[in-house]
Amino acid sequence: MVHLFLTEPDWSCDESDDSVKQRISLLNDLESVVHSLIASQSRSEARFWLCKDVSGIRSLSRRQKRELFVTLLRTSSKKRDIAAQLVQIIFEKQPRRAGSILAKKCNMLEDFFRGNPRRILLWFSHFSGTSDVEHSKGAKALSQFAFVNRDICWEELEWKGKHGQSPAMVATKPHYFLDLDVEQTVENFLENVPEFWSSHEFADTLKDGDILFVDMKFFINMFVKLMYKEDMEDVWEVIHEFLMEESFSSLCSHLLIILQERDLSAFLDLLKKFLDPENEPKDSGDTCHYLELILRGFNGSDSIDELLLLNALINRGRQLVQLLQEDEHREVKTQIKDIVQMVCNLSTNPNGFVPLIKECSKKKSINSIKLLALQSWALHYFLSEEYRSPEAWESLFDSNGVKFRRSGNHELLHHNKLADDSDSDSDRRQSSKSKRKKKGKLRKKRRRSSTPDDSYDDGLLDLDFEYNKMDFQSKASYWLLFTDGYSTSWSSVDLPEHLSKQCFSSWMKWVSSRSGD
Repeated sequence: MVHLFLTEPDWSCDESDDSVKQRISLLNDLESVVHSLIASQSRSEARFWLCKDVSGIRSLSRRQKRELFVTLLRTSSKKRDIAAQLVQIIFEKQPRRAGSILAKKCNMLEDFFRGNPRRILLWFSHFSGTSDVEHSKGAKALSQFAFVNRDICWEELEWKGKHGQSPAMVATKPHYFLDLDVEQTVENFLENVPEFWSSHEFADTLKDGDILFVDMKFFINMFVKLMYKEDMEDVWEVIHEFLMEESFSSLCSHLLIILQERDLSAFLDLLKKFLDPENEPKDSGDTCHYLELILRGFNGSDSIDELLLLNALINRGRQLVQLLQEDEHREVKTQIKDIVQMVCNLSTNPNGFVPLIKECSKKKSINSIKLLALQSWALHYFLSEEYRSPEAWESLFDSNGVKFRRSGNHELLHHNKLADDSDSDSDRRQSSKSKRKKKGKLRKKRRRSSTPDDSYDDGLLDLDFEYNKMDFQSKASYWLLFTDGYSTSWSSVDLPEHLSKQCFSSWMKWVSSRSGD
């Protein structure tokens, strides 16, 4: 039997100093093996987990979020890569913001089109074939500018026919623009009509940002240049506004993963300055709060390895267990399994955890968290490996005082009754016979009152009952536990994670409550 140490122990009881020394020694051995796995063989996975979990932090204000990422854009060694990624997100999500910048600097687009037939045709060939539909995009700019300024540019229009078209003729029949040689006309405008490239007709067609998708890479490079080489205020204003509005989760997911570890450490070091020191974890599922607690004790000048380790143990316990199932980690798995076996079988005394809690109360915060995280993950791994059958799980619940009820479709029909914590699993079993008798009587009454016409429906009712009964039996390895107020149906696959997190949460609260003793 393994002790979960979920129930607060008798603090007056104590084991010898040797017991806590032995436990800490084993946990240190476990740390060494897991650290080697994360720091070298699976470092990319551990970094991804950390970045993903950092994105779950919700306590930053909009201004704090903006300041954090602007600092990253100003100071990171990879700032241009980060800026390029951020600019691309803005293009995709809010192209009008970028389009408004291009409209103000539309003369910069001469180089975009010069000598590039593909871009010219993609943007300027949208002439309409009917009078009911307007020309669009660059075609609209060309036609409007040509009519307004026909005295200086009409001769630059190249036509595919034997002769050109007069302004009066095209004004009455706008579909004639379909005969325009777009590529040559735009080349003529680039050489001989500079007024077009700074005109309001051209600028107006850029405002919606559609032109960005003609060649996004070109415009990303342009905006990054405007940010850093020209330090253009309008571009930085768009960046600031977007950072205020975009979710912290989205920004982290897109930007943190491309950082070098030095920059990631600097980012996390800055992030912790914005975290509320009074914000304590509320429950076992509140993983981002535990990460906040870790970050507040993190020093960016230290190695990031310990942060990767702690986050993996606390927030990614299941993924860490799954990682060990890969063939390449077979040797590490054997080492971990041996250590975990000794940790979980160390004490048969329900109060055997008291020395570790007292020891953690004396240590610095991060060291305390690490010891308890190692212990809880050892429990997670042990339960994942050793507990498979429903009987084993129920024996574990009983021996650790964990109240439970089996969960299935049949009982979920009586949800209100399940919500009453006073109903034990044994009470439910005792009342099942009387319930079956009542249901049997009910079926007999239905048969007596039936007619030949409704006998078919009676058969369906009986079949439905038998189906539900079978369905309930197939779900007998699901349980409702008092640990979460009987609110979730847990399977044997999910129980190791749930119970280990519940344990970690309880242990952390005990350490916190005794830290002043």
